[in-house]
Amino acid sequence: MEHNLLITVSGPPGSGASSTSQALAEALGVQRVDGGEVFRELAEERGMSLTQFSAKADEDPEIDQLIDRRLQRVAEVWGASNKGFVLESRLAGWLAGNRADLRIWLNAPEEVRVDRTADREEMESEMRVREVQEVGRFERTYGVDVTDTSFYDLSVNTARWSRESVVAIIMQAVQEYAYENDEGAFTNELELPETEEETELGPGT
Repeated sequence: MEHNLLITVSGPPGSGASSTSQALAEALGVQRVDGGEVFRELAEERGMSLTQFSAKADEDPEIDQLIDRRLQRVAEVWGASNKGFVLESRLAGWLAGNRADLRIWLNAPEEVRVDRTADREEMESEMRVREVQEVGRFERTYGVDVTDTSFYDLSVNTARWSRESVVAIIMQAVQEYAYENDEGAFTNELELPETEEETELGPGT
């Protein structure tokens, strides 16, 4: 399917945002960047667990800003390229701002998300702590209420459908989207500190 939409996918741990965004990118035949992978890579580089690194990020806003500047730059590059792309992170809808054509929010009941993440490095209590830390950190750093989902174009409870069905729901929204008839886009933007740092995650990589 050919298209030039920049689609953001967001959701809390265990919502299926990473796996769904990957399956969506494959179905659309476009590239994807996952903010969680960037976070995990940085944690691994520093020899920290995700919980340890999240606690460090809670103390040092520069860590979040480093990740978010990179993701925002990716959105800028792909938005200007007029090529289809999927960007996934907890703040992807904010970071892409008005460059996003469709913003997707995925969620599921807490008990379902806990069960889904049972085989990960984090324990259940650690996942809950990380969620609380992220909410507070984003509020302090950017003044963003990450629990506010009102500006997303599509919100899906991923516990009610299979992953394939969730992707099919999003694909239907993509197929039915017509820019010339769009009168309902919310405007939002995050202002990040200026940086000269570039990324290698642009078109053609």
